[in-house]
Amino acid sequence: MHKTITLRLEESKYDLIRKLADFENRPISNFIETATFRYIQATEFADEFEMEEIRANTSLNRSLASGLDDVKNGNGRFL
Repeated sequence: MHKTITLRLEESKYDLIRKLADFENRPISNFIETATFRYIQATEFADEFEMEEIRANTSLNRSLASGLDDVKNGNGRFL
């Protein structure tokens, strides 16, 4: 189910969003929804390059594996 929100913006910010939405031939609400979703994807998830760095970091991976073993064995406590 769709939800409706109210957003209060300074006129200059509204004008910028409206111009960008017009440029992409989108309604303002769709532009804001798409831009917000893209922002969340870009900031909340590791991209392929970050994941490659994580996979290549042997010290980090040993530490993560050790922590996972501790969880499975009920060692320690979660704070």
